[in-house]
Amino acid sequence: MTQVMKASDVRQNWSKLLNKVYRNQTRLVVEKSGIPVAALISTEDLDRLTKLEELRERNFSVLDEIGEKFKNVPAEEIEQEVNKVLVKIRAQNRRKSPVA
Repeated sequence: MTQVMKASDVRQNWSKLLNKVYRNQTRLVVEKSGIPVAALISTEDLDRLTKLEELRERNFSVLDEIGEKFKNVPAEEIEQEVNKVLVKIRAQNRRKSPVA
């Protein structure tokens, strides 16, 4: 469950909220003047978020490498080649799929 609270209320209930977050009973979004400014999550959630960010960074670095290798190839040529491969793969998949 995620709670949304004013910063002033968070200050007044800090210890109780911290314990709830620690026990994974809540995540907390802190608002100031109605604007979300911070979040309080468990270290377990932070670990998951960190791992997801690292995975995303690795995945995008691969895309950057691919883009670098093809930087001098016109986009139209890349699109034509991709379409050829897709047609070939789809044909192979149709041959492999059982007939209903």
